[in-house]
Amino acid sequence: MSDYINEAVAAMNAKMPSGFDGSAKFDVTGEGSFVLDQDGARVDDSGADVTLSADVDTFRGIIDGDIDPTSAFMSGKLAIDGDMGVAMRLAQALA
Repeated sequence: MSDYINEAVAAMNAKMPSGFDGSAKFDVTGEGSFVLDQDGARVDDSGADVTLSADVDTFRGIIDGDIDPTSAFMSGKLAIDGDMGVAMRLAQALA
């Protein structure tokens, strides 16, 4: 597990409101994975409603609010596999 995964988990727990409706797995290229659900973010590699895959810079930008998740998806920097409804609710929560 990388330092970035720990950093991302802490940032997501600070940023996200409690009770996120759904589960999302963040697959960070070359770093590892973490999951966000109604209990918060944690280091985990289990399945989820939706999996988002990108590199560290893209996820860092999304979490920091510097990159719009929809724009990242449309430009091919962010791959999404699974429930698009959950992905859209997540993007709104991160805005």
